[in-house]
Amino acid sequence: MGRGGRHRGRSQRKDFKENRENVWKRSKSDTTVDGSDNAAAPEQKPTWEPIITVNPNFEEYYKEQGVVKAEEWNLFMEILRKPLPAAFRVNSNGQFCDEIISILENDFMKSLQAEAIEGGELEAIKPLPWYPKNLAWHSNFSRKEIRKNQTLEKFHEFLKLENEVGNITRQEAVSMVPPLFLDVHPDHFVLDMCAAPGSKTFQLLEIIHEASEPGSLPKGLVVANDVDFKRSNLLIHQTKRMCTSNLIVTNHEGQQFPGCRLNKSRASEKGISESMPINQLAFDRVLCDVPCSGDGTLRKAPDIWRKWNSGMGNGLHSLQIILAMRGLSLLKVGGKMIYSTCSMNPVEDEAVVAEILRRCGDSVELVDVSDKLPELIRRPGLKKWKVRDKGGWFTSYKDVPQNRRGGVLVSMFPCGKNIKDLTNGSEETDNPVVDATPGEAAEEVSDLPLERCMRIMPHDQNTGAFFIAVLHKVSPLPEFQEKPNPKRNSSAKPADSTEKSLSTEAVVTVDAVPDESAAEKVIEAYSNNEKDDSLEPEKKITEGESITEDKEANSSNVGDKRKVPMQGKWKGFDPVVFVKDETVINGIKEFYGIKDESFPLHGHLVARNNDTSSVKRIYYVSKSVKEVLQLNFAVGQQLKIASVGLKMFERQSAKEGSSTLCPFRISSEGLPVILPYITKQVLYTPMADFKLLLQDKSIKFMDFVNPQLAQKASDLVMGSCVVILSDGEEPVKVDASTIAISCWRGKASLAVMATAADCQELLERFAEKTPKTEGGSVNGSNGDSGGPQAMETA
Repeated sequence: MGRGGRHRGRSQRKDFKENRENVWKRSKSDTTVDGSDNAAAPEQKPTWEPIITVNPNFEEYYKEQGVVKAEEWNLFMEILRKPLPAAFRVNSNGQFCDEIISILENDFMKSLQAEAIEGGELEAIKPLPWYPKNLAWHSNFSRKEIRKNQTLEKFHEFLKLENEVGNITRQEAVSMVPPLFLDVHPDHFVLDMCAAPGSKTFQLLEIIHEASEPGSLPKGLVVANDVDFKRSNLLIHQTKRMCTSNLIVTNHEGQQFPGCRLNKSRASEKGISESMPINQLAFDRVLCDVPCSGDGTLRKAPDIWRKWNSGMGNGLHSLQIILAMRGLSLLKVGGKMIYSTCSMNPVEDEAVVAEILRRCGDSVELVDVSDKLPELIRRPGLKKWKVRDKGGWFTSYKDVPQNRRGGVLVSMFPCGKNIKDLTNGSEETDNPVVDATPGEAAEEVSDLPLERCMRIMPHDQNTGAFFIAVLHKVSPLPEFQEKPNPKRNSSAKPADSTEKSLSTEAVVTVDAVPDESAAEKVIEAYSNNEKDDSLEPEKKITEGESITEDKEANSSNVGDKRKVPMQGKWKGFDPVVFVKDETVINGIKEFYGIKDESFPLHGHLVARNNDTSSVKRIYYVSKSVKEVLQLNFAVGQQLKIASVGLKMFERQSAKEGSSTLCPFRISSEGLPVILPYITKQVLYTPMADFKLLLQDKSIKFMDFVNPQLAQKASDLVMGSCVVILSDGEEPVKVDASTIAISCWRGKASLAVMATAADCQELLERFAEKTPKTEGGSVNGSNGDSGGPQAMETA
């Protein structure tokens, strides 16, 4: 390297080091003394001021709670004030999973090492030691550093592209932990109660697909729910990259998530068969990652330093209990639930778990998972803590002044006795107290096994903070209902304004499992008393996000105000309708040569529009999702479904689409699933022409490198087709390693119907390594996972 090259290298590393120090700084606005814009002043470099990372109330609170030892405090605070290193996870079901891991290990680990050393780090990137199969990675650069520094540009572009096509997911390291302790199987029904933005949902989908038998889709499903309408949009976008037919996205308040129990007498009145596959929406696994104060994310969201106060956790405590209790009520006996927060606050963590255990008695146990993931450093849950309020610190509920008992609840304290046993016998039974030694503040210590909880601290493995508890439902929940306390609820409002009043607490403390009389009463109470969500003003999500299909087709329903949600048709959401038009189904089968016995279409296709003639998209749903949809119709459409299934077919809107025998083309998302069952409209293409297609996006028949392809392409019927990468021109056996793209056969040309990112990703894979062929097919990976998958029989 010449002197100029060495100088540029030193200059870039100097800029990189300066930028590392400035990632938590923001520029002051360049204004004059009187506040007007200083347009006439000469151009000056912006001045920077650090984001405030000091909050005396925060430090006092956590010193008092004893979440870390005194000798660790300085290190704890030092790490909290540093930006959070970026982390990401490789999709275990991705077709190029092994290749991506190889690129990380053999390219970026070495090429980024100089930058890491310059920044004072030993390693640039490394796999997280506790995550299986080297699928999760930790970078010693923050997300902002990766975005802003030229020396990391190649790495940044790699992460962006692979994230866009679904090969990796950018996710905080500690956020990856809860699904790993949930022990999900491929036949499980899984509920993610507060799912947005969707990284954990994506992870759960990966697990059920990875564990399923090769060549088949899972028998289970994931229901991803979130209360916030806009965040549901983000959730749909995130999970869309997974290309799964085993997902339902709903938009409910978690504490009022419907159990969809089919009333036998009501079913017989409506002529609904009692022999339905399922008569209650119950789950084998529940992930209850609740809204919280979020101080575990200080490194990622430093603005929390300025906003934080102890009242944030106190205000969310009741909501967190309600959400957890509802999750347990929806859980099958024998099932497991994760309760988790990204908060370090024991009022949001151990206090909630303790209250859950007190309410559930022997029906729920806290599971010891200390032997799982041994390389993950975590700390046992606390047995004692204090509660902070405007009036000061309290070690026992007995010390709380009467005028503060609306905001400071007995459930916030560690005492492990049942609430009723704490009553002092006075007329005021709503305010139990704890006996204390005269003249001394009572210090409560829980007798529950809260040490089985786990708290991940930032300075242990250079991460954010997280709290996790694993709960096992061993028997039905007790059949009791607490009377709501309006006074208490009015003073303990949740910080999240999107949540409803806490007065629904009575509804969610009763089990909702089949054949229990209490369960039916709860469902009835929910149906009669729930706030009419359909009357809330909601903006429709854009058409591409699957919540709505055609604005024009649904304009007649805009003014339709229901009084009872059980009647279905949620405002702002297009209906989910099974496609039963034989002309449409048989047309698709005939055009693509699909045999129904190998890939069942009847009963598995749904649309978001009642009018088949104007349907733009057709979605494929798995057998499990199909059964849930049938149950939902039977109970009056209690589920507010934002997105369901996998987009399989899309109506071609081009002029040429009107002249084809089948106006529905195969979508890129659905192609991997349906590919093994297509026997018509297939073109086998060698590498040279396949790359030409990806680069030019459209090729005239006469321009193919292989002249024989021109005739084969012209022999295809005009309309949608599939181009498969092959070493020859003869049919090859389709498996997980097969590379294919969806195209459109026009009058004299072939056009690619895939995103620019998908094309770019394939071209880069080809550039990095020429795929080897085996048995006539091009091997893009080891074939262990991902790619085309067979479907289970209906």
